[in-house]
Amino acid sequence: MRVWDIELPSFDPATAPDEPLPLFRQWLREAAEAGVPEPHTMTLATADASGDPSVRTLMLHDADERGWHFASHRGSRKGRELAVRPRAALGFYWAGVGRQVRVRGSVTAAGPEESVADLHRRSTGALAAGLVGRQSEVLGSAEELARASDAAWERARREPEAPVPSWTLYVLRAEEVEFFQGDAQRRHIRLNYRYESGRWVQELLWP
Repeated sequence: MRVWDIELPSFDPATAPDEPLPLFRQWLREAAEAGVPEPHTMTLATADASGDPSVRTLMLHDADERGWHFASHRGSRKGRELAVRPRAALGFYWAGVGRQVRVRGSVTAAGPEESVADLHRRSTGALAAGLVGRQSEVLGSAEELARASDAAWERARREPEAPVPSWTLYVLRAEEVEFFQGDAQRRHIRLNYRYESGRWVQELLWP
């Protein structure tokens, strides 16, 4: 299968900002402008108490000075793992521009008010999914899910401010952020930011 048989953007790491957040926002915007579908989609890697890893795909809710935001039920697998090992890694891949971003750091849970506000800023479908709950539990049948989903959609339309106590907003505070720009000749550019002694340090990595 062919890889990157399209014209890819250039990236000069010498022009990169001192901190990773502005560059991340720029790359996210450029991915959206290039037509990459759902550019806010990311992978989230966590580990349980014994160190066994798990990974899944979900949506970025925000990225600001506090960190990278995502949300889930506290009782989900990721929620349980973050409760015992509050560290995680994120991965973004934008094939249309040959770019990826890797983020690693500590994770904290936001308070109930901020978590509720996060959910209610989202779509009716997101609220309905939140109301279904029971994420990562064993499901008896597809029919059981259909019944629960129908009831949740009805309630979400009727009560757009319906509470979902288990819904939790998480914020990953980055300690390391790597920007990867692919190159058709495999001369990939990897710019890594590491947070050390109260400041960001930049370094180039061999591809």
